[in-house]
Amino acid sequence: MTPGPSELYFTAEAHLKTAIRKKIGSISHRSSAFQDIYKHTSTQLRELLNLPDNYQLFFTSSATEVWERSLQNLVRYESFHLVNGAFSRRYRDISVELGKNALSAEVADGGVVDVDKLLIPETTEMICFTHNETSTGAMQPFEDIYRIREAFPDKLISVDVVSSAPDAELDFSKIDMAYFSVQKCFGLPAGLGVWMLNGKCIEKAATLEKDGISTGSYHSVSSYLKKATVFQTPETPNVLDIYLLGKVAEDMNTKGILQIRRETTYKSAVLYQALEASKTMTPFIKEPKHRSRTVIVGAMEEGTNEQVLSKLEKSGFVIGKGYGAHKQHHIRIANFPTHSKEQIELIADLIAENS
Repeated sequence: MTPGPSELYFTAEAHLKTAIRKKIGSISHRSSAFQDIYKHTSTQLRELLNLPDNYQLFFTSSATEVWERSLQNLVRYESFHLVNGAFSRRYRDISVELGKNALSAEVADGGVVDVDKLLIPETTEMICFTHNETSTGAMQPFEDIYRIREAFPDKLISVDVVSSAPDAELDFSKIDMAYFSVQKCFGLPAGLGVWMLNGKCIEKAATLEKDGISTGSYHSVSSYLKKATVFQTPETPNVLDIYLLGKVAEDMNTKGILQIRRETTYKSAVLYQALEASKTMTPFIKEPKHRSRTVIVGAMEEGTNEQVLSKLEKSGFVIGKGYGAHKQHHIRIANFPTHSKEQIELIADLIAENS
């Protein structure tokens, strides 16, 4: 129950056995069999996430790759980043490494940027949000993102939903691109990212390329687009993970995204209630509306988290330590679709016993 890689989705084992039997791992990425897999996975994800028709869906090696590809393809000079943790900070730093003018508004870990106080210059080309900061459990409300869209209708808006999709009920018509990786809420082996971007992004990438600006090589937007139109990828991809993602997304559609979200809401409430009732732990995110539903972070005195981690592990639950500077005084509990209400309730009971 670490926040990625996490427990495999409960149907993944059966799909993996089927994939081995069908030799999915050995098929050519230029075959009609792979095109069928790509199309199926794309169709299921579009249904699950309510992705508009004007969006393209590309497969990358990871969400980390999307940071670099998006900045290469969509930013000529300047990006703006809302930073409230290690991963939103890393996106900003990659922009710097690529030679862009990377502006940012940054708050201390545990909070989110107040969008009403943002000063975003007109020269900014892309505004980058991290909806769910996996390192701290802080969540930027979608309403904040939509307000920025209203204020800056001509800017590109990028949203990281790495540890919140598909629970995140994102209105794609109010942003321009989003991305996630599969080892978190989708409960699959690491090694696959999904990048979703609209026509506005496609046009921007084409403009930069036409102007002679390097937008990457085999994974430029133009190379992706050329292959995606025939349900292929520019390179030999992680065919097995793409297949499994399609099958798990189909299972989630069968269950129903509303049911998944209802369960996520209930489970997160159980965990936060346990942390609030604890005498030794407290929710790291103080403002309830900024608390992640999928990565629940508890704070405690320095060095005391090992006792909690050990106790939970003896009971069969492996949860995460804090990230970076918080390694010794945080715990991070994944609340993903594969984690049952019963498991979450047991963890809550163990937290209560530790108080």
